[in-house]
Amino acid sequence: MEVHLSAEKEARLREVATRTGKDAGQLVEEAVDRMLEYDVRFIEAVEEGRASARRGELIEHDDVVERIERMFRS
Repeated sequence: MEVHLSAEKEARLREVATRTGKDAGQLVEEAVDRMLEYDVRFIEAVEEGRASARRGELIEHDDVVERIERMFRS
């Protein structure tokens, strides 16, 4: 597979590679791995939420806001 980057992105990638002592290709592989892991977790969470909704297990908007605010206060 080939990935084409703009000259600016390629320069930034090489700069980060130099600063971290890693190969640019290695950085790309690591970034793709992180993105794929995030996407899998996100898709699973959405599917879980949709299944809960189908079962009628819903949370009111105000309760969601309260839970989020508590998370940020902790």
